[in-house]
Amino acid sequence: MASRYWIVSLPVQSSASDLWTRLRESVSRNAFDTALYRFHVPDLRVGTLDSLLALSDDLLKSNAFIEGVSHKIRRQIDELERVSGGEGGALTVDGVPVETYVTRFAWDEGKYPTMSPLKDTVSSIHGLVAKIEDDMKVRAAEYNTVRSQLNAINRKQTGTLAVRDLTDLVKPEDIITTEHLETLLAIVPKYSQKDWLSSYETLASYVVPRSSKKLYEDNEYALYTVTLFKRVADNFKVAAREKGFQMREFEYSPEAQDTRKQELQKLVQDQDAMRSSLLQWCYSSYGEVFSAWMHFCAVRVFAESILRYGLPPSFLSAVISPSTKSEKKVRSILEELCGNVQSIYWKSDDDVGVAGLGGEEAYPYVSFTINVV
Repeated sequence: MASRYWIVSLPVQSSASDLWTRLRESVSRNAFDTALYRFHVPDLRVGTLDSLLALSDDLLKSNAFIEGVSHKIRRQIDELERVSGGEGGALTVDGVPVETYVTRFAWDEGKYPTMSPLKDTVSSIHGLVAKIEDDMKVRAAEYNTVRSQLNAINRKQTGTLAVRDLTDLVKPEDIITTEHLETLLAIVPKYSQKDWLSSYETLASYVVPRSSKKLYEDNEYALYTVTLFKRVADNFKVAAREKGFQMREFEYSPEAQDTRKQELQKLVQDQDAMRSSLLQWCYSSYGEVFSAWMHFCAVRVFAESILRYGLPPSFLSAVISPSTKSEKKVRSILEELCGNVQSIYWKSDDDVGVAGLGGEEAYPYVSFTINVV
């Protein structure tokens, strides 16, 4: 699929069909690798030239906005598919591939009546796209909130012993809790384990001899238990910290552990459901936005053609997808068929098209680029 298309229009001097035939023959003869299609623009309501001039400024801004939303949705689809590990489905517009929709565009009279003022049509398209963008922000924010919560939990489960959740590492038999005794958990630097084992019994009085047991070890730390009398627990913690051992607060609770597991399972299920829902919505909304964008392009080429060629509307519009090496040839063909004897004034001294409105290069015919990807 091509990622970039030109939408152009040429003034019709005599017959649109004759002009189309000449264009096709010239492109086929001089730029055979260039795809060329008719772009059918209906007879829209012209209004006044003043209204068209006022609208032309809005067209550039709206086009950038609509194109931006289209790309945002596409990037969101790519991100969701990447996270899902899937290859992704084909993007469609009204049930057909994007390229087919672009090259066989047909105006939707039911959605955008041709008798409506152009300003109203542009406003309707802009409003539709703005609503979809707002909806996407809300949906994406909800999904990202759940995803962030899961990432935070995963960090706690996969981080070092200094920060990770210890629930899965401590078993009921590892903890002793009686009226007078309790078990503490110590995080010992990996290379200080000998120091711990030789000193923990002396860090406070009433420490149960040989009560320390290693439960787990990662790349940086080891997790040890120590059992002592409750009344010396605070003194032991202070002494342990002074020697560089970290004491982790921990209270074993089977109920709390089950609750955390259930919460985690629910978050995973919520994330999967929300990702699937958001992905489905993005595919559908991309089609809506792209369809609106192509209708907007039809309005734009209609308005710019009248401002360029005058009234009554008499122009031929087309969609062109040239290869990079054929671009200059195609531009030359379009300029020749434009029939504008003053075309020399549309060029600068170094034979490069001068910058037009919105950063587009200016030519003696209507031309603008749409980037699908």
